[in-house]
Amino acid sequence: MEFFKPVQPTVLVVENSPVEMELIADVLRPFYRVQTANSLALALQRCQADPPDLVLADVTVPNPNGHELQRRLAVDSRTNAVPVIFLSRKTDSLNDDYGIDWGGATYFIRPVHPRLLLARVRQHFLERARLDALYVNNEYLEDTVSKQQHQVDVMQNVTILALAALAEVRDVDTGNHLRRTQNYVLALASYLVRHPRFAAELSGNRVQTLYKCAPLHDIGKVGVPDRILLKHGRYTPEEFKIMQAHPRLGRDAIEAMQGAADKHLDFLVVAKEIVYSHHEKWDGSGYPQGLAGDAIPVSARLMALADVYDALISRRVYKPGMSHEQASAIIVKGRGAHFDPDVVDAFLALADVFQGIAKRFADTDEDMRRKAFLLEQAADQDSIQLYDGGLAAIHEVHLAPG
Repeated sequence: MEFFKPVQPTVLVVENSPVEMELIADVLRPFYRVQTANSLALALQRCQADPPDLVLADVTVPNPNGHELQRRLAVDSRTNAVPVIFLSRKTDSLNDDYGIDWGGATYFIRPVHPRLLLARVRQHFLERARLDALYVNNEYLEDTVSKQQHQVDVMQNVTILALAALAEVRDVDTGNHLRRTQNYVLALASYLVRHPRFAAELSGNRVQTLYKCAPLHDIGKVGVPDRILLKHGRYTPEEFKIMQAHPRLGRDAIEAMQGAADKHLDFLVVAKEIVYSHHEKWDGSGYPQGLAGDAIPVSARLMALADVYDALISRRVYKPGMSHEQASAIIVKGRGAHFDPDVVDAFLALADVFQGIAKRFADTDEDMRRKAFLLEQAADQDSIQLYDGGLAAIHEVHLAPG
């Protein structure tokens, strides 16, 4: 039976003294594949053709000087991983730093003692094997973690898409509204990522998380009755109060998901911020909590401007959309009142980007026909149902015509 024979490591001995070269080679040959070179040119040629696992290089003679050899190996991508043990005498200690600076593994002090030299080389390969094993183990762990993270990311994306699709089915706005607003948010976040007020909040993967979660901003509308959700006129005070419940309904639904999760999920935190707070205003006059200034999450501040801008420029069955200039004038007027001043400034700097997004995802005539149909379906309803918190009971509310 033929057994697997492990490949022996290759050691290149670089020495211009034939006697010293053979002495070292004879010590190593029973345990390693040994190559020899008596000049710098030959040593470089051997290393470039078939990089050895270790080089033993003399540093005491002009040619081949071990320090110069190591320098040449270090700057060549084919050989920069080849370790070098320098053969030196005690009188050469002043040159040690030079060799170490260029990546020399260690020094072996002459005269060569066969058993000590063999022990030093063996020690080097044992340490190298330990490091290689550690590297392989780390690579395996990183690959395992990467695969697990990929699975989490896939489930996260599927969850977000499913929730966004649910909101889209109930909302008179089209899916293009979701695409436009998420791209507005991405543009604002990408622009503000280096701003000192926003850098911490937009670090890491937060910008991409904002982009993914933005389509969920009106998920709470699934709990708003069609008669109110699809109404194309001004709301009565009672109707407006019910419509104002949608941030709370969305928050409750996401909190239920957080409670069911077995670990902290950052995308649910961001989604809840956007859903619950995108109707807050910088001056504290928004809803549902009346938050003001920096108390409003950054994600919600970006969403607020994106949502309002899209509402202004988008055509409705009952009205045309505004021009970009008209919408910009309204947003500028709301700077420091409705919107974070720095977010408005970013919006103004991104005027071309916003217009490009609006054009790319513009509503089609078919989209408008769908909206008109939904509004007609809702026109004859005379009662509404409100799902309280998305989690409790359904309350029927009868409203006077208005």
